[in-house]
Amino acid sequence: MHLDHGIIGNGRVLALIHPDSSVDWCCMPRFDSPSLFARILDEEKGGTWQFLGDGRLQTGNLNYVRNTNVLRHVFHTESGSWEMFDFMPRIPDGLRHRTPLSFIRLLRPLSGRPRIQVRFDPRPNYAREQPKLLVEGDGLVFQSQGQRWSLQTNLPIDYVLSGQEFTLDAPRFFKLDFGLPGELQHIDDIHRSLDLTIAGWRLWANNSFVPSFADADVIRSALCLKLHAYEPTGAIIAAATTSLPEMLGEPRTWDYRYCWLRDSVFTVEALRRLAHFWEGRQFLRFLLDVVESGPLQPLYGIGGERELPEVQLPHLAGFESTQPVRIGNAAATQYQADLMGEVILCIRTMLLDQRSDLRDPSHWYPLVVRLVEEAMDGFDTADMGIWEYRGQPMLHTFSRAMCWAAAHYGADIAQHFGHQEQSEAWRLVADGMRRRLLKEAYDEDAGMFVQAVTAPHADAALLLLPSIGFLPATDPRFLSTLDRYREILVRDGGVMRYVHADDFGTPSTSTFTICSFWWIEALALAGRLDEAVAMFEQIRAKANALGLFSEDYCVAENRLLGNFPQAYTHVGLINAAMTLGNLLRARDGHFHAWS
Repeated sequence: MHLDHGIIGNGRVLALIHPDSSVDWCCMPRFDSPSLFARILDEEKGGTWQFLGDGRLQTGNLNYVRNTNVLRHVFHTESGSWEMFDFMPRIPDGLRHRTPLSFIRLLRPLSGRPRIQVRFDPRPNYAREQPKLLVEGDGLVFQSQGQRWSLQTNLPIDYVLSGQEFTLDAPRFFKLDFGLPGELQHIDDIHRSLDLTIAGWRLWANNSFVPSFADADVIRSALCLKLHAYEPTGAIIAAATTSLPEMLGEPRTWDYRYCWLRDSVFTVEALRRLAHFWEGRQFLRFLLDVVESGPLQPLYGIGGERELPEVQLPHLAGFESTQPVRIGNAAATQYQADLMGEVILCIRTMLLDQRSDLRDPSHWYPLVVRLVEEAMDGFDTADMGIWEYRGQPMLHTFSRAMCWAAAHYGADIAQHFGHQEQSEAWRLVADGMRRRLLKEAYDEDAGMFVQAVTAPHADAALLLLPSIGFLPATDPRFLSTLDRYREILVRDGGVMRYVHADDFGTPSTSTFTICSFWWIEALALAGRLDEAVAMFEQIRAKANALGLFSEDYCVAENRLLGNFPQAYTHVGLINAAMTLGNLLRARDGHFHAWS
């Protein structure tokens, strides 16, 4: 099964839809709830919801309605043609949106008399259950673990229960709700929900700043990121799925349906650069809640949960038979010293941006003090690093650079609040950190920045050093690093995280797509603009037909792998496009109004 899917959602629920109409992944009522449909992890037992045309699954033409998160399929069969809209209602309501826990599928005939069958096969609780579908009123209900779902439709319910073929001679809808069903819907209500959801998404997209480079890709990436933001709490998940492997047949399978602080602050910054602030404000509210609950940890549940025990599900075959299937993530218990710097960067940009409307920014200062002090301690404390190794901790260069960032940019915040003495003290500490790191992390013989004091390896995370302001991209040491990394990390399909052996022995052979975008941005900042543009075009072509990226790209098999869609990857695309757009305009003198 290739990752040709589209994603739909409304900020409360998500689903992955295959071009053949199958719902291959959906968790309700939360992003991290036990799955309701999990065909992507077990084609036989996982559960799905699909439509057959002329007695078989048909591969349709699947696209997004322009500038929305609404999917439209078009199917052509011998009996006729038909279209289907998949969406989760997001209805404008003043300055807010109504986002019910609903999933709507609307089928409309286009030509002929299409013959359709419904296969509605939910398997709740990660396919541990096959619930009994009960008729209630004009719909169906089923239950699992004390939770209840209902299906409404304007098709005779017997056709859903039996899978009997019917003629699509008028619009038909199917509305899956979590909890008790609302009032019975009329087809006119469904059409209105579709129209309003389309209008709402387009309004959000229309309010985006775009970089004059790869605008369509940036808008799709922004819409994808928006779906990863859990509106009830402000948490932002890393990806919609669990256990899609980095490599087929290897145990590099992880649950990414949680809020990594690192990924989230990068997402907030990417959206801020596109002039979207609401997501950042909501995330900062979530951040305050979780940091006050105890020591900072790399990731949290989307409800702020601190304990995310990692469990394997052996009853599921796994994506293309790759096991284990995991839920939970043991990385929640790791120490990762880079977190303080990333959170400080996020707070700084949100506080100092004149467009931001944080009502009382002064209450952030105690948190800033705490994070800077922890970063000062973290600079010389071994950690598990950005790649979340599960072996021995080390003094990772990237983590230490982010500790520097915490002190350096924390000084900006202190100055902003009038704490001049503290600002100057933190700047002195930051300057000392920088001098030490330049001495300890740059290997003169290898001609590159290395992963850790005791690990003289190439590490793609260090491509971010200019982006965080640690040193200019034109610094000879960084230019030399680029030359060496091109030899070591760059492949035809992108850029590797690293190539040395790790906890699992042989390193992954898949490229890590956000590293490809980091490489592109580093090239551009270093003045190698044409090379950066060429690489951007190469990587852009690796997205699926809908413009979505997973975490990894398998060069050998020319396919997407890893959890999907990956928010971090789309952040990388946005940032690279923004940088390229700005630099190309500067190079070509296109800064006047009509350029």
